[in-house]
Amino acid sequence: MADKALSVRQPWAWLLAAGIKDIENRNWPTRFRGSFYIHAAKTPDGVTLEQIAAHPHYVQALKGLDVSKVKLHYGGIIGRADLVACVHHSPSVWFEGPNGFLICNAKLLDFMPYRGMQGFFPVNL
Repeated sequence: MADKALSVRQPWAWLLAAGIKDIENRNWPTRFRGSFYIHAAKTPDGVTLEQIAAHPHYVQALKGLDVSKVKLHYGGIIGRADLVACVHHSPSVWFEGPNGFLICNAKLLDFMPYRGMQGFFPVNL
């Protein structure tokens, strides 16, 4: 069971929780490894899921996804995943650096409103 969460802006949070995006890019590295909750921030990133799906860089990664059926939630826990490494290079289409949190075993969860914080923060569910 996870006891930490990481807040990510939508639509990136949904892509992580759905297991589509395997890297979360950050300016800071982390030594944390293990299970964590994916928290969808209240503020969106300013790019839509439709824009990401249409971008030539991501078309193959999102092939077959009907973005019109995706419901994005804000301001709460939307998923769980495992962080297995912090990398500085990756062949993943999602890697932009300088630090990439390598994510696996992602799973969407029922939305749970929860206040977010910066960095990995403690969660008591």
